[in-house]
Amino acid sequence: MSTTTIANRDVHVNDEGFMTEYDEWSEDLAPHLAAAIGIDELTDDHWKAIRFLRDDFVDQQETATLRRVTKVGGIPTKQLFVLFPKKPAKKMAYVAGLPKPRGCV
Repeated sequence: MSTTTIANRDVHVNDEGFMTEYDEWSEDLAPHLAAAIGIDELTDDHWKAIRFLRDDFVDQQETATLRRVTKVGGIPTKQLFVLFPKKPAKKMAYVAGLPKPRGCV
């Protein structure tokens, strides 16, 4: 495991750049993480998905899949693709400071 600096803070990341320490993430890091993957602004809809992922991770001890975010989080799949284009599950997890969901390539 290595560290990287995001917004002048050192955080632990895996070899794909996903944060590995839940408590190192904070809401002020999210816009920097989003910008790094081409999302210029985090709207209320983005935050709804991010907060769902963070809360669900505490309960489930793993990052929610796209299906779980849709079914349990109540956010339509089409909307997730608009908010986090191309690979929404992977991008949501990255911005939320969580491991990549199981099954993501």
